[in-house]
Amino acid sequence: MIILARMERRTFLAGMAAPLATLSTGVAGQLSAQTPATQRARIKQSVMASVWTGSTTSFEERCRILARIGFKGVDLPTAQQVPILRQNGLAPALMTGTGTSFQNGLIRKEIHNQIEEATRAGIDMCASVGCSTLIALPGERRGMSREEGADNAVAILSRVKGYAEQKGVNVCMEITNSKVAADQRTDQVFDHTAWGLDVCKRVNSPRVKILYDIYHAQIMDGDITRTLRDNIDHICHIHVAGVPSRQEIDDKQELNYRFIANAIADLGYTGFVAHEWRPAMGNDPVKSLERCFEIMNA
Repeated sequence: MIILARMERRTFLAGMAAPLATLSTGVAGQLSAQTPATQRARIKQSVMASVWTGSTTSFEERCRILARIGFKGVDLPTAQQVPILRQNGLAPALMTGTGTSFQNGLIRKEIHNQIEEATRAGIDMCASVGCSTLIALPGERRGMSREEGADNAVAILSRVKGYAEQKGVNVCMEITNSKVAADQRTDQVFDHTAWGLDVCKRVNSPRVKILYDIYHAQIMDGDITRTLRDNIDHICHIHVAGVPSRQEIDDKQELNYRFIANAIADLGYTGFVAHEWRPAMGNDPVKSLERCFEIMNA
């Protein structure tokens, strides 16, 4: 009886093995098809003019220095400066030209006609100089609710999204913090990542996205790496600076930018990551650029 019981147990287990293997393979196959592996992408680094604070170096010489270090772009050049960038192997990473400002932005319905006209011209300009991203600023609330502001931003971005898609240019909204008075952005409507994500999802365009400024986002929301991983499809440009000082992204700050850089690269992100810090008092801007480039060189 004992031998018979053992034989029956082996037969039962053998019979279960095949369907379990099939089930396992089927589920794995479905997951693989739904979530293909992301190919790691080396970060393309850019700079904002703030990194040259205190320097009298000419724009041409700055371009030569950036190219030598390994940078790939410059944020917010003028159209006239783009040929100089190109001569040095650099690209215009981000352009301005939507008729918006930190004061009067996308949420002001009374200037939507002007914003639409300016944004279409800005998209044309980006296309002509080979820049893939145009910045648009949501603006100050001045008593407006965040919900009304979101509705207004959705309305104007929906008016220009078709043209942006046609021309292959991203229109991106920049997050800022409303906490640090010295940053002069205390009344901005887009001061939490969730607000911008809501607008992007409602506009529902592959060309309407977020400029994720990690300095501002850390102050307001934290949870930087998880936010990037969960929302990278809605992000087309990234800014970095040390927190809390807004100076170099080194070990004197609270964020581990080496870890963040590797997380960004692992996501296969292909946009630019731009340095927007200011050199600390007494620091050589070029040496700071070299150090900070190496930190983000993932």
